[in-house]
Amino acid sequence: MSNLEAFRKVWPQRQATANIESEEDMKRYIVIELKDELTHPRVRKTKQQKLELAVERINDSNLDQQEKQQLIEEYKKIADQLD
Repeated sequence: MSNLEAFRKVWPQRQATANIESEEDMKRYIVIELKDELTHPRVRKTKQQKLELAVERINDSNLDQQEKQQLIEEYKKIADQLD
């Protein structure tokens, strides 16, 4: 399974995931998520907090271990690029 398919399985209820059609779209959405751009500025969480929440959700999902690891690595790679 690709990271994109795994991403959609972890967040099936999010309206935005329906519009994500490629790996690049997914990466852009992860950046938005990690920067917490869809939240009002006064209540935004830090990038580290958002990463921890994403990792927790991925680990709690029903993906297999390899899929979880690949998606977590993608999140961490993108988070590192935001520094």
